[in-house]
Amino acid sequence: MLDCLRIAVAFAPVLAACASDGAQHHSYPFGPFDIAAHQEVVNTCVQITLHNDAPTYVQSVELTTGPGFHHSNWLFVPETAYPGDDGAFRCSDRAYNEAIAAAYGGVLFAQSTQSPHEIQAFPAGLAVKLPAHSKLIAQIHLLNPQDAALHLTPTIQLGSIPQADVTTVLSAISFTDEALGLPVHKDSRFTVDCDLAPLYNQHYQRNPDFKIYYALAHYHALGTGLQLEAIRPDGTATTMFTTDHRVGDSLGGPVDPTFDMTGYTRLRLSCDYTNPRDSVVGWGVGDQEMCVFLAFSDSTYNWGGGVTEVEPPMNPEEVGNAMHYTNPCVVFANEANR
Repeated sequence: MLDCLRIAVAFAPVLAACASDGAQHHSYPFGPFDIAAHQEVVNTCVQITLHNDAPTYVQSVELTTGPGFHHSNWLFVPETAYPGDDGAFRCSDRAYNEAIAAAYGGVLFAQSTQSPHEIQAFPAGLAVKLPAHSKLIAQIHLLNPQDAALHLTPTIQLGSIPQADVTTVLSAISFTDEALGLPVHKDSRFTVDCDLAPLYNQHYQRNPDFKIYYALAHYHALGTGLQLEAIRPDGTATTMFTTDHRVGDSLGGPVDPTFDMTGYTRLRLSCDYTNPRDSVVGWGVGDQEMCVFLAFSDSTYNWGGGVTEVEPPMNPEEVGNAMHYTNPCVVFANEANR
C-alpha cells in the first residue's frame, strides 16, 4: 500500500520531435516507484493533465514500464473529474471507479499483463478523440515477485495526428467475466454470451453494423487463451479475435481484416485456463485470475458489460478433459465523446 511504497512523482511532459508520418509524440514520465521484494500494490492511481485547449486525436500509445508493473488501464476524463494534483494517489481517496470514469470520458489504452513495453498503434486515419481539457487517469497494479527491490521510472507516450488526417474516430468496447472459479488440477473455459441487438436497436433502430479495428485480451498467469466470437441470429459463429499468448507477451493487436458486425447480433467471450494448484482460483488480483477484453470500434457508443460482479460460475459441463462454464451477460452503452 502507499504507506509501504515510496512514490516521488514529478510529471514533466516532454514534446518529442514530429515523426516522419506527421504524428506528434508527447512523452509523459510518471513515477518513480520503489517496490519492495514480494510487494503488491493495488490501490494506486495516477493522473496526467494534458493541458490540451483543443481536441487531441491519439493514433498510438507507447507504454514503457519495466518488471513489477503488472497491469494498468488508462482512461481519459475531463480535467474537472477526480480533482487533485497530478501524480500518484490512493484511488479510494478520490472515489475513483473505472466504470464511472469510462462514462465521464472513455478508454484509451490497457496494458497487457506484465508487459514491460507495449505499443498500441492504429492504422492510418484511425484515432481516439480526447476532448479539449482532458486528463489521463489510470489505476495501476504493481507486483514484485523478486527477492530484490525494484525501482521503476515508467513513461507513457501519445502519438497524435491532425484532425484533418482523421478518417475514423474510435470508441471502446469492453466486456468482462468475473464469474471465475478455476477447478483444481483441471483445464477450464469460462464463457459469457452478450446480445447487443436490444440496446443497439434502441439507439439506432437497427441491428449492429459497426466495425471492430483493434482488440486486447487480459488474463493472468494461469490463462492459456482468449477467444472473441461474433454470433448471428441463427447461432452461427465467426471468430474475430483470438490469442494464446502468455503473461509478459503483448496480448493485443489490430483486427486484420477489420471485422464488420453487420449480420451479427451477439459477442461471445471465452477465456481458457489451466489450474495446477490444490485450490480453486477465482476472480481477483495477485495469484487470482481475470477474463477481460478491450476493443475499439467505429460505433458512436462505448459498449460494455459481461459479468461485472464476482459471482459463482454457472452451467458446468465437462467437455473432454476440461470444465466449461457459462454465465448470463448484462450489456450497457453510453454515448462516446465525439
